[in-house]
Amino acid sequence: MGALKEVLYYMFHPNQLRAIIQWKVWHEPVYQRDPSKEAPTLQACFKFLNMTSRSFAAVIQELNHEMLIPIALFYLVLRGLDTIEDDMTIAASVKEPMLRDFYKVLKKDGWTFNGNGPDEKDRELLVHFDDVIAEMQKVKQNYFDIIEDITIKMGNGMADYAINAEFQAGVVTVAEYEKYCHYVAGLVGEGLTRLFVEGGYANPALLDRMELTESMGQFLQKVNIIRDVHEDFEDNRRFWPKDIWGKYVDKWEDLFEPKNRTKAVHCSSEMVLNALKHADECLFYMAGIKEQSVFNFIAIPQTMAIATLDLVFQNPKIFHSHLKITKGDACHLMTQSTQNLRLVCDVFRRYTRRIARKNDPRDPHYLEISMALGKIEQFIETLFPAQNVSQVKTLHAEKVNDSASSGDLWESLMLVVAVLFFLLLVSGLMLGAAWAMGARWDKILNMGTSSIEEAAKITAKITHGEL
Repeated sequence: MGALKEVLYYMFHPNQLRAIIQWKVWHEPVYQRDPSKEAPTLQACFKFLNMTSRSFAAVIQELNHEMLIPIALFYLVLRGLDTIEDDMTIAASVKEPMLRDFYKVLKKDGWTFNGNGPDEKDRELLVHFDDVIAEMQKVKQNYFDIIEDITIKMGNGMADYAINAEFQAGVVTVAEYEKYCHYVAGLVGEGLTRLFVEGGYANPALLDRMELTESMGQFLQKVNIIRDVHEDFEDNRRFWPKDIWGKYVDKWEDLFEPKNRTKAVHCSSEMVLNALKHADECLFYMAGIKEQSVFNFIAIPQTMAIATLDLVFQNPKIFHSHLKITKGDACHLMTQSTQNLRLVCDVFRRYTRRIARKNDPRDPHYLEISMALGKIEQFIETLFPAQNVSQVKTLHAEKVNDSASSGDLWESLMLVVAVLFFLLLVSGLMLGAAWAMGARWDKILNMGTSSIEEAAKITAKITHGEL
């Protein structure tokens, strides 16, 4: 039944099918891992990577050979930490010290953990965590140190939240929301950036602009929190801050009541607005990546995030179902995201404009969202100014006309000056020649005056009779 439904879907959406086929047929990874050359423990690590990650497993396995294993292990270590933190069957008194000391197990040969609840989806990773530890001890020391440092920071942050009774009841302030996203995603971005710079695949200046790294993680995490609001509600978890949803309803569960759909959509708009502020800095960060496989690894999740933001914006379905972008859209995004920054900016511009078209003037955040979207477009314009053929032709024609007009004016002025100069020269030559031949201008002038006076005396004596 499911297969038939899928066939019917692609019959009526051929562009989706075409995008999938194009990705499957034409996509050529920059690098490919060779499982035949891997130790059994490393093969097991990649098996768990595929089990625990729906979105990152594929892009991690296309990284260059220097970054492939450190980043795969980095992901598995943090996933193990997250598996402990997410499991509500583990008592806080047990969970807190485990989270704070988790970095120590990276040096304990054979360490495993089978205390997760039976329904915890990633429990198998911790049951066989000794494979991860075995491979961690083989990586370069500088990479190990970075992974260990981030594990310490994240473990302490998660432990603080685990024992915080108020947090267990839900996030209250926007500051708490930002801090939580920092611990679960911002620190991941920090670790990845340090690994990239250490390997020589990113501009070292990124280490001096950690707000860019923070935005990369915050953007992904916030989009996921917005999209998963109904799923988290069913699991009795609340990550939307009360400072935001409290403006629209009195109780958290009221947000999911059909009668409050308009208020819920307005609330989600404010959450989207909060996420959009990171988008331009994500693009700025990607400009600092110097190697193609690393760029692909960074760009694909970001384009998926902006597409997901478009999907959830002004969409009341997020309050009663779980939404995700289609396979066809995902394949199309991956095709565009594995080329260069210009195409990634085009993706951001396209989805930014789609969000703008859906922006409702009746929404209380209409103007703020419009400004946030405009800021993203403006930033893209500074990186890659938009020009089309008609604009270029028009600009060229205007320049030609301006130059022609200024040229005609200059030529006219030169002609007038030349004529005046020629007339003055000829007049001067004629007068000079006459003077040289004996002409006396003073006598001619005096004579002319006396003749006039004599003529006046004669005419005065004449009497006029009748005519």
